[in-house]
Amino acid sequence: MTMIQALRSAMDVMLERSGDVVVFGQDVGYFGGVFRCTEGLQAKYGKSRVFDAPISEGGIVGIAVGMGAYGLRPVAEIQFADYFYPASDQIVSEAARLRYRSAGDFTAPITLRMPCGGGIYGGQTHSQSPEALFTHVCGLRTVMPSNPYDAKGLLIAAIECDDPVIFLEPKRLYNGPFDGHHDRPSVPWTNHPLGQVPEGYYSLPLETASVFRPGTDLTVLTYGTMVFVAEAAANETGISAEIIDLRSIWPLDLPAIINSVRKTRRCVVLHEATRTSGFGAELSALVQEHCFYHLEAPIERITGWDTPYPHAQEWDYFPGPARVAAAFKRAMEA
Repeated sequence: MTMIQALRSAMDVMLERSGDVVVFGQDVGYFGGVFRCTEGLQAKYGKSRVFDAPISEGGIVGIAVGMGAYGLRPVAEIQFADYFYPASDQIVSEAARLRYRSAGDFTAPITLRMPCGGGIYGGQTHSQSPEALFTHVCGLRTVMPSNPYDAKGLLIAAIECDDPVIFLEPKRLYNGPFDGHHDRPSVPWTNHPLGQVPEGYYSLPLETASVFRPGTDLTVLTYGTMVFVAEAAANETGISAEIIDLRSIWPLDLPAIINSVRKTRRCVVLHEATRTSGFGAELSALVQEHCFYHLEAPIERITGWDTPYPHAQEWDYFPGPARVAAAFKRAMEA
């Protein structure tokens, strides 16, 4: 099952389980979404449960907040994460604050799905990774799965959660794992263990990381597409890297991070987003605070560059296996 199919299955399961769940956004109804994640859902559940919205991200999120306050569980799609900016006030000032400002009388149990990241030649306005902007806002949960199995379980958990969840979907992983070698043939999810997704209901707890690859030499803290880039770098260097897939970016599974870094004594932080004030800075600070006396080398940080996401030089921007492998070697030799 592809990640697209897994996400569709999660929404299908939740639409069937509860009449309070609605799905909407730009082109998600008849058209099935720009990436076809909602294909067939309107035909199955009708236009009052799965419907199109105008091209107004502020309106989409504002409607979702109102729905949530009145007891519904909306799943709204922002067609690309790059387009959430017009909805920033609704996300930050309304959705994230509703529980606090009402002393718990109201909540915003909304899920905002957003395709994110590069690797598809989308250019500067279709390739951004804005996760750090959401983690700065108290009251929001931020989730980014790296594979179909996690995507379905985490999306179901997000829909069931009473807090607003920013659900970021690395679009380069929709149809298969991607290790950063853009010049090689694409690999489908078909034969990958994490592409084996149960048909029915299951959920994965939010706030939990997974040990994607056990190791003893160093710890890699990462999420999304970079999980597979880290795996490729580990395989190509022969370094025993323990890859921690954060999955829930915030709130964070801090014990999983501490346990791994204290074991390996070296840490590499990896993400696709721009470097300055990226979430890797928070991860580096947390490791320094909790693991300083266990570290045998400085923390390495590999990220995108502090520029708009380029179109013509996409693979110079994208943190590929060569850059990650070089950081692994620096950590081991320090």
